[in-house]
Amino acid sequence: MRKLTGVRWRQLSLAVSRAIADGLFVACMMLWPGIAAAQQNSEQPQEPNTGEDFFKPPQNLFQLLYGYKTAPGSGLAKGSITDVTTDTLDLRLDHRVDLSPQSAIALRSDLPLLAKNPISTSNPNGDYLYGIGDADAQAVYIYNFDQRIAAGFGSRIIAPTGGDSLGSGKWQAMPIAGLRFGLPEISSRSYFEPFARYDVSFGGDPSRRNISNLQLAPFLNLGLPESWFLAFYPSADIRINYGDPVTGQTGRLFLPFDARVGRNLTDHLALSLEVGVPIIKDYPVYNFKAEVRLNMTY
Repeated sequence: MRKLTGVRWRQLSLAVSRAIADGLFVACMMLWPGIAAAQQNSEQPQEPNTGEDFFKPPQNLFQLLYGYKTAPGSGLAKGSITDVTTDTLDLRLDHRVDLSPQSAIALRSDLPLLAKNPISTSNPNGDYLYGIGDADAQAVYIYNFDQRIAAGFGSRIIAPTGGDSLGSGKWQAMPIAGLRFGLPEISSRSYFEPFARYDVSFGGDPSRRNISNLQLAPFLNLGLPESWFLAFYPSADIRINYGDPVTGQTGRLFLPFDARVGRNLTDHLALSLEVGVPIIKDYPVYNFKAEVRLNMTY
């Protein structure tokens, strides 16, 4: 696997980030007038759906995510700990299959492209390694009882496509279940969507650690004026580990503060920023995370 030095990686990362930012700006400027005109000409305008509400998925969604995360990692010396930085460019595709006016199947797939600097015997200097991470596919059945209440269940399968350096080395199954409670008293775009999933490994490299942890998300989304939204715990980052311990683990619980703020730029385009920091880190998932998402529906 090819390696980049820290300086060269930062230069490349800066160049790529600028190119992506310029491209997104141009795309927004090009899309905004056309979609705004379509809105004015529509005789029956609908509530914008840019993919934040999992229980009301759009027909199709493409998400571009850039994530930055630091987490404890093992050093070369036995028992030593060092911070590992992971930069992620995740490509996500969602598709909705309607079964009836009240029910649907939401399909999802992710392809993560990673840059990571773990220290190991094959990478003693902690140089950045880059490549494909562990890809996944997900299917969830959703049933809407009415405009306020919905429920869903399904599963995600994660494949060990990241290899020894950029992935877990394990096949994983992740059953998922959740509920939706609309909060029209606050606003039409406000809702409470608690969901849980359980990540468990079932195959792969026998020398890699076994995975078994409960993941929780008491997701609360508040629709704000001017198409803004504020979400608390939109990701299932609350973790209770029942599997093999990770580097620096002293207990089972990881409890962060996790929040996301964003804005619907158009009926088909939304941009958001999510930040997470630990409150309880007995089971260390990360030291800090930041994620920028661009959702495009069609």
